Amino acid sequence: MYKLVLIALGGMLGTLCRYGLATWVEQRAPSQFPYGTAVINLVGCFVAGLLFPLFEQSSVAPELRLAVFTGFLGGFTTFSAYGLQTVVLADGGVLGVAILNVLVSNAGGLAFVWIGMSLSRAFL
Repeated sequence: MYKLVLIALGGMLGTLCRYGLATWVEQRAPSQFPYGTAVINLVGCFVAGLLFPLFEQSSVAPELRLAVFTGFLGGFTTFSAYGLQTVVLADGGVLGVAILNVLVSNAGGLAFVWIGMSLSRAFL
C-alpha cells in the first residue's frame, strides 16, 4: 500500500508540473506546433536520463525510484519512460528490440490514434 501511495503522490506532482510547464510554454510560444508537449517530453527524457544512472549507482530506496520514475515522471510524461527504456535496451546490446520499440510506439501509436478517431467519428 505504501508503494501505491508514493506512486500516486509522485503522479499527482508530475501531472501538476506537466500542466504548469506546458501552460507556461504555450503562453510564451503560441503556435500550431505543440511546443508545450514537446518541451514536456524533452524535459522528462532529460530528467529520466539524468536520474537513472544516479539512482543505479546509489542506494536509493526502491520505493523512491517508483515514486520518481513511475509516479512523477509517469504523471509528467510517459515519453520519458519510452525514451529511457529504448536507450537502456540499445545500451544493453539489444538494438533490434530498441528499434522495434521505436517502431511499435511511434507507428503503432499514430495508427491507434487514427483508428480510435475513425471509430469515434463513425459513431458521431
